[in-house]
Amino acid sequence: MFESLGKTFTISCSHSIQSYDQILWYKQSDGHEMQLLGYMYGTAAFPEKGLNVTMDGNANRGQTCTLTIKGLNVKTRAVYFCAARYHSAAYECCSVHKPPHIPVQLYYLL
Repeated sequence: MFESLGKTFTISCSHSIQSYDQILWYKQSDGHEMQLLGYMYGTAAFPEKGLNVTMDGNANRGQTCTLTIKGLNVKTRAVYFCAARYHSAAYECCSVHKPPHIPVQLYYLL
């Protein structure tokens, strides 16, 4: 996907896994590690501070979450990932950085 500098860009993500209730958003720029942009837990958004992104929607099965990147610039050029996961304080699932066998959608902004 391509968009002009300075524009606002929105990416959508959904999943079909019954018990998963979180969508996590990441970006990976050339030569850099993946960076967590934030996540949705149900309908609550938790973007990382200091990033020019917003999140909206619903992270539950069959619903759609969106990531909006404001003011595209050279630093926003990256591959963007979304990942679904199950959240529970009593359940130890997996690393947030490398979820096992979870469907991922990729977007590359130039």
